[in-house]
Amino acid sequence: MINLSSAKTKTMKVKPLLALTLFSLILQSCTLVYRGIHYGDADIDDSKVFVNYELSKSSNPFSFKQADSTLFDRIIASSKDTLVKRLKDTLTKTTTRAFLVIRNDTILFEHYYRGYKRSDISTFFSVSKSVTSLLVGIAVDEGYISSIDDPVTKYVKELNSADPKFQKLTIRDLLSMRSGLKFDENYSNPFKGMARLYYGTNQLGQIRRMKFECDPGTKHEYQSVSTALMGIVLEKATGMTLAHYFKEKVWSPLRMENSASWSLDDRRHRSTKAYCGLNATAIDLAKIGRLYLNHGRFDGRQIVSESWVQKTFTPDTANSGYQFQWYSITDFVIDSLGHIMFFPDSLSALSFKHSKLSNSYSLFSKSNRSGRWYIERFTNQFFACGIMQQFLFIDPSKNLIIVRLGDNGDIDYLPLMCHLANVL
Repeated sequence: MINLSSAKTKTMKVKPLLALTLFSLILQSCTLVYRGIHYGDADIDDSKVFVNYELSKSSNPFSFKQADSTLFDRIIASSKDTLVKRLKDTLTKTTTRAFLVIRNDTILFEHYYRGYKRSDISTFFSVSKSVTSLLVGIAVDEGYISSIDDPVTKYVKELNSADPKFQKLTIRDLLSMRSGLKFDENYSNPFKGMARLYYGTNQLGQIRRMKFECDPGTKHEYQSVSTALMGIVLEKATGMTLAHYFKEKVWSPLRMENSASWSLDDRRHRSTKAYCGLNATAIDLAKIGRLYLNHGRFDGRQIVSESWVQKTFTPDTANSGYQFQWYSITDFVIDSLGHIMFFPDSLSALSFKHSKLSNSYSLFSKSNRSGRWYIERFTNQFFACGIMQQFLFIDPSKNLIIVRLGDNGDIDYLPLMCHLANVL
């Protein structure tokens, strides 16, 4: 027989807890909606929106050398490339705030636009993902992470009680954007995945509630939540916030010349927004490029292992050249006259690929709209990229770094940088 008075008592005890839970959820939703409406779309000045971990400038900053101011002008003037010739005019007319070209540790071109100065910070957005990858490499070197093939649940115990597929999800899956999580990479709708992650609070709490669209490792899909979780893995493995680990292992050793910050999810949880929240200057971002050009060394100190850099810059053909949160650049295979080589079918393209280009691991062929086939080959150029077309572009063969920061991607800056790299 059911004891009604006992059941009533239990119900009365549960109600305050239920009310508190509902109030908490409503409050979180209100915070999310308020931020989404008040601040709108993501912005290059979003360091002002969030709680930040402050990064102090060095008392002994590293400085690049400065080239003769006329050298870059002479290079542009002598070029036959239309994009390169129009470079300065193009940058003036766009939303670019900073554009740097550094070769052999020497600044060839450094210019700021629209009132922006060398010491002004801006949010790097997804360039932060590439920096987070660097920190994973350091954590592996130091033994905090025993292997990138470890399941994330080894480090983030809270996920053991979440969707069972989290126990199959590895750090490698996160690095290659193959998490399989069901996630909408969309800032505009405050109730969708990306906006909730970006403007919401308690990253781990949000991720624990997520489900999977497919098995981890089976599908490459760019998702900021993969890097967000990778940042949490780092924090659990090292026992410190990702921003603090970055300060100790990268920021201070690279002797940055300006103050900066890394945004956190909120004041209570203080988990670093690994996928988007690094806020710094163009000249200091270039020093991270220099670290990669020098195979992980800076001022004679090995910051990250050379093997990690090598893996980072080895194109992953299964992911169209996206690996360890960096992009590889492709170019067409051309004939002796400089024209793109076309083939009538895939077998012809593959036959040419294997007979003429067999020593290259980084080739693939694809169909174009006309039905003919062509071959794209990975170059040795790499880049990190943010949603507003913030770029850290690296060409190891030229010992070249290009940095572009701006308000949005009003033009396609990648071809411009590739053309510029080819004439330098």
